[in-house]
Amino acid sequence: MPEQQVSVDVRALAQCLDDAWENRAPIAPLTESDGLTVEDAYAVQSAWTELRLGKGEGIVGRKIGLTSKGMQEQMGVDEPDYGSLWASRYFPAKGGRVELPTDTFVEPRLEGEIAFLIGRPLSGPSVTPQEVLAATEALAVAVEVVDSRVVDWRIKLADTIADNASYGGFVLGPWSRSLRQEDLRTLGMLIHHNGSTVVEGVGAAALGGPARAVAWLARKLHSFGVALAPGDFVLSGSLGRAVPANRGDIFVLEAHGQPPLTVAFG
Repeated sequence: MPEQQVSVDVRALAQCLDDAWENRAPIAPLTESDGLTVEDAYAVQSAWTELRLGKGEGIVGRKIGLTSKGMQEQMGVDEPDYGSLWASRYFPAKGGRVELPTDTFVEPRLEGEIAFLIGRPLSGPSVTPQEVLAATEALAVAVEVVDSRVVDWRIKLADTIADNASYGGFVLGPWSRSLRQEDLRTLGMLIHHNGSTVVEGVGAAALGGPARAVAWLARKLHSFGVALAPGDFVLSGSLGRAVPANRGDIFVLEAHGQPPLTVAFG
C-alpha cells in the first residue's frame, strides 16, 4: 500500500497491539491517547500485519466489517472497513463441527457470514457484484469470531481499523458452487446459542448483499494497488448481530440449503 502522511508512531502502536494479541492483555483505546485518524489506523494495521508476517504468520484473505447501516451509524461512518485474515486463526471444521480454544481470545463475539472463495483476480475502480460472482469459485457459510485488543470493546472507528478490523478468527463450512446461483440478498441464516435461536439474519444486512460488500472491498483495495487473488477467502460481513461467546457455549449456524455448522468454545 502507498505510504500515507501519518501523525503517530505507527510501528510502536503496531507492537503494542501485537503484545496485546500475544498476551491476551487488552489496552486502552488508541484514540484516547494517540488521536488516530482513519488514515493513521490503516497504516498501523498494515504495520502490524508486516510484523506478524515477520513472525511467520500467513494471510489467507480479507474480512469486511461495519457492513450494516446500524453499525455504520454507531461509528459515524458511511462505508465499511476491512482487515486481513491471518492463517494462525483459521480453525478448519471437521464433519461440520469445530471446537475453539476460548483462552486464545480476549473478549470474543460470534458472527454469521457468507465467505467467498476467489477463483480469478478481482480488482478495479468499478467492480460490480456481478463481476464478483463471476470471479468467485464457491461460497460457504462462515463464522467470524470478532475480538478486540481494546479493553471492554471501547472502540471508535480508528481503534477497530488499527486492530485489524477486530479480527479474532474464523471457521468455514463446506464450499458450495451452487450458492453462486442463489440470490444472496435473500439468503436467510439462523444462529442458535446453547439451543436457543438468538439471531435471524439475512444476506441484505451485509451492505445490501454479500456480493455488494465484496465489490466494495475490491474497489477499496484497488485504490491501494492491491487485488483479490485466486485462492483468497473473503468474509463478506455479518448477517446479524454479534453474540458474546464464553467457555462452554455451543453455536449452530443454519442457512437455507447448507449443512449446519457447529462451533463450540472449549
